[in-house]
Amino acid sequence: MGMGKDLYDTFPESKAVFDQACESLGFDLKKYCFEGPAEELKPTNISQPAIVTVSIAALAAFKKKTGLTPAYCAGLSLGEYSSLICAGTFSFKDGIALISKRGQIMEEAARKNPGKMAAVLDLGIEKIKEICAQSGAEIANLNCPGQTVITGKAEAVLKASELCSQAGAKKVILLEVSGGFHSSLMLEAAGKLETVLFQTQMKDASIPVISNYTAQPQDKVELIRQNLVKQIHSSVRWEESVRFMLAQGVTKFFEIGPGKVLKGLMRKIDPAAQVINIDKAEEILKLAQS
Repeated sequence: MGMGKDLYDTFPESKAVFDQACESLGFDLKKYCFEGPAEELKPTNISQPAIVTVSIAALAAFKKKTGLTPAYCAGLSLGEYSSLICAGTFSFKDGIALISKRGQIMEEAARKNPGKMAAVLDLGIEKIKEICAQSGAEIANLNCPGQTVITGKAEAVLKASELCSQAGAKKVILLEVSGGFHSSLMLEAAGKLETVLFQTQMKDASIPVISNYTAQPQDKVELIRQNLVKQIHSSVRWEESVRFMLAQGVTKFFEIGPGKVLKGLMRKIDPAAQVINIDKAEEILKLAQS
C-alpha cells in the first residue's frame, strides 16, 4: 500500500505526525497506511483518520520546507477537518481523536440507516433536484459543473440513478461507500458529533477556512462547530467554495494529501487556476528547491 511511507521515511515532521496519530488513536495506523491491504483501510473509522494523517504529515513537511502560509484553507467533506487543523482550530492530537470518533459515529449511523451514494455526470442541477424530489434521494455534493453526488436511502438513490440516466446523464456511478453520507440519514449522527465537538478543545482559526455548509469563510469557534454539525447531514458546496476563493483573487491552490481529485474538479471550475499536488516526498523537495 505504502500510503505516506515516503513522507514518514523522509521528513522528521511527517514521522512525528504518524507517531502522534498512533498514540492518539490507540492502534497502529502506520500498519494500515504502509502495508494495507486496501480492504482493511475501507471502514470509515480507519479510512478517515488515515487520510487526514497522511494529509497533515504532508502539510507539516510542506510548511517546514517552504515556509508558505495560505490566504484560505478549504477541504471537501473530511478535508474540512484537515483544513481546520492547518488553521489551528484543533491541534493534530485533538483533531485526529475527533476524526476517529466522527468516523465511528458515521459508521454506526450507516449500519442503522443503510444508504448509498452515486455520482451523476453531465446532467443539469435543476433536473437532478427535480429527480431527487421525485425519488426521495438528496444532494450530497455539488462538486463542479457536470458532477453532482446524490445520497440517501438505498432504494431512493437507485431510483434516482435510473431516472437521471433516463433524463440524459452521461453516466451515473454508484460509489463504494458504506452509507448515505451528507443526507438526513446522518441526523442522529449530527447530534452525537455535536456532543463530541463540545468536548474537543477548539480555538478560533488563524486562517479563514471555507465552510462546506455555507461556502463562506469561517474563523470563530462557535460558527465552525455549528457548521461541522450541519455538514455531516447537508450538501457539500465545493464548487461555490472554490468560486468564492477565486473571486478573492486566489490563483494558486495546493492540494495536500492523497489523490488528485480536487485538481480534476478545478479543471471544470476554472481551468486557468493553478493546482499543485503535495502528496509525495519528492513533490515537497522539488517545491522547496524552486
